[in-house]
Amino acid sequence: MKLGVCYYPEHWPEEMWPADARRMAELGLSRVRIGEFCWSRIEPEPGHYVWDWLDRSVEVLHKAGLGIIMGTPTATPPKWLVDRMPDMIALDEQGRPRGFGSRRHYCFSHKGYAAECDRIVAAMAARYGNHPAIVAWQTDNEYGCHDTAVSFSNAACDAFRHWLAAKYKDIAGLNSAWGNVFWSMEYRTFAEVDLPNLTVTEANPAHWLDFRRFSSDQVVAFNRRQVDILRTASPGRDLIHNYMGFFTQFDHHAVAADLDVASWDSYPLGFLEQFWFTDAEKLRYARQGHPDIAAFHHDLYRGLHPNGRWSVMEQQPGPVNWARYNPAPLSGMVRLWTLEAMAHGAEMVSYFRWRQLPFAQEQMHAGLLRPDSSDDVATDEVRQASAEIAALAGEAGEPIKQVALVFDYQSDWVTDIQPQGQSFRALRQAFEYYSALRQLGLNVDIVPPGRSLDGYAMAVIPCMPIIPDGLVEQLSAFKGQVLIGPRSGSKTADFAIPAGLPPGPLQGMLPIKVNRVESLRPGLVATLGDGSIRQWMEHIESDLVAEMTTDGGVGVCYRNNNLRYLGACIDLANLQAVFSRMADEAGLSVLALHQDIRLRRNGNLVFAFNYGREAVAAPLISGAELLVGSLIIPAAGVAIWRMA
Repeated sequence: MKLGVCYYPEHWPEEMWPADARRMAELGLSRVRIGEFCWSRIEPEPGHYVWDWLDRSVEVLHKAGLGIIMGTPTATPPKWLVDRMPDMIALDEQGRPRGFGSRRHYCFSHKGYAAECDRIVAAMAARYGNHPAIVAWQTDNEYGCHDTAVSFSNAACDAFRHWLAAKYKDIAGLNSAWGNVFWSMEYRTFAEVDLPNLTVTEANPAHWLDFRRFSSDQVVAFNRRQVDILRTASPGRDLIHNYMGFFTQFDHHAVAADLDVASWDSYPLGFLEQFWFTDAEKLRYARQGHPDIAAFHHDLYRGLHPNGRWSVMEQQPGPVNWARYNPAPLSGMVRLWTLEAMAHGAEMVSYFRWRQLPFAQEQMHAGLLRPDSSDDVATDEVRQASAEIAALAGEAGEPIKQVALVFDYQSDWVTDIQPQGQSFRALRQAFEYYSALRQLGLNVDIVPPGRSLDGYAMAVIPCMPIIPDGLVEQLSAFKGQVLIGPRSGSKTADFAIPAGLPPGPLQGMLPIKVNRVESLRPGLVATLGDGSIRQWMEHIESDLVAEMTTDGGVGVCYRNNNLRYLGACIDLANLQAVFSRMADEAGLSVLALHQDIRLRRNGNLVFAFNYGREAVAAPLISGAELLVGSLIIPAAGVAIWRMA
C-alpha cells in the first residue's frame, strides 16, 4: 500500500516546493494529489492559459520521486465563468442560488458549463497527459458535496423533461406509472412537468424517485465526459474519483463503471459528529470515530469495482473545520486508520493535507505540517505506519470472503423520499447490520445487487424496497445463509405497493405477506425477550412458524430453508443472535469481541484494532504468529498476526 498527501503548490511560495517534496519522500510518501482547485490560476482570463507555475511544480514533485494524481479543476469554476453564464449555478430545493464564493457552484445539467469543462480538461490532458510523473487522474472533486448532486435550476428542469420523455415515450405512460390520477395531478405533455420541489405538501414520491434517478444519471454523464477525454489523451493512467462518507445522492456504482479505482475521503471524527449516532457514542468515540465508520466505507467503496481496487484519497490527520465540534484524534488513531485501510485492501492512503493553511475557509483544518511548517502530531504516526507497511510488504493478500452485504443506492433514495418514520434510512440500516456482523469478528464485503456471491457463506440484505431484476433468481441459487431485512420488496419500480403486498417478488422464495407496518417513536417499543423492537415493525401473515416473536406473540423473523426475513428493527443483541445462528449454520465461527475491538482478515494476516480509550486484551488467535503489537492492545493500538 502506498502513502500520499494532498498538496496545493499554488497556496505556497515557489521556494518552498523543493523542501516540501523532499520532506514528503523522506516521510515515506510516494503519491501526491494536486490541481483539483486551481482553475483560476490555470486560466485567469477566458482563453488565456498560464501553465508555467504548474509545469514547475510538476517537475519539482517528479524530481523527488513522487507520482502525481492530477485533479481536474471543475469543482471550482472561476468568477469570470460564472459571470459569463450566471445560469450555470445550481438552485437548492427552496429555489435559492448556490452562488460563487466557495465551491461546487455549478449545475450538472447546464450544457454550457459542461462544454467549458470539456475545454479545460482537454487542455490539462493535452499538456500533462503523457508526462511520466502523472500516474492517475482524479475527476472533479467530491461529486455532490454540500448537497449539490441535485439542482432545481431551469437547466435541470429542461433536462429532466427530456429524460422523462426518453423513458416513458408518451405522457400517458408517465401518468400511469406515477399514479397521477390521485389529486388531479395528470399532465398533458412532458413540457408541463416541473421539478418536485416547492409543492404545498409532499410531492408525489414516484415523481421524486424519477428525479433522483435523473439527477444521478446527470452526475454519471458529467463524469463520463471527462473520462472520455482523459482516456484518449492520457492512456495508461488510472482514473479515479473521491467519494464521501454516508453520501448517497447519486449511484456510485454507475459512476464507478467508467473509472478504474474508487477512492473516498475519510474523516471518521467529523462523520461521527454529523450523523445519527447517539450522544453516548459521540462521547465514547469522540477522538477515535465509531469503530465501524471507516471500515464500512472501505468495504462500500472496495465493492464499487469487481476487481476491488480502491484507495483513501483524503485521510483526516487531525482536527477538521466543518463538523459541529472538532476534537483532535486520540494519539495513535492516524496510524490505526492507515493500517485499517491496508487491512481492507487499500492501494493507497493519502492524507489531507500536507500543510495547514493559514487563510480562507479551511484554515482550521489540520495537516501533516502546521502553518509554520513544523511537524504536526500525525507526522510521527505516518512515519511509523510507513515503516510497518514496508515491513509487511508481500504479507497481505485478498480480504477473506465470509459475508456479503448487498446494498444499492436506490434503496436509500426510496427511504429518504418516504421514510414513514423519522430517521429511517436504508443507509443507516446497512451500517447497523454491518456493525453487528463486525462485532462478531466476521469479515463483511459490501456488494451491489447482481454481483457474484460465489465464495460467501452468508448474504445479508438490510433493506431493499425495490427488488431489482435477477436478484430473486440469484438468491434462490445461493447455497449459503440469507437474511433479508424490513421494507425489502415493499415497492414496485414505480414506487407503488406491490399488488400481492410486500415483500413483493420475494414471496416466490419466502411464503410471507406483510399486511401492516408501524413506525415507532423513541420510547414506543415492543419487547423481544430481554431486548426490543424500535423504529419499525411489520405485521406478517404466513403458514411458516415464526423463528422469533415478540412477547406479545407477533412474528418478527420467518425462515424458509436457508432464507430468513426479519420484519423489524431489533436491538443489537437480538440481531447478533440471528447472525450467530446463521454463521453457525454456514460453518463460520464468531467471536465474543470487546465492544471496542474489531478484526479484519486479509490473506494470511489477521488485524485487530482497538477503538477504545483503554488497553484491551487481544482476542485469542490460535496458530498465529504476532507480527505487530502485543497481546495487550493499547488505546488506539493495532495488533497483526500471521496465520500458519
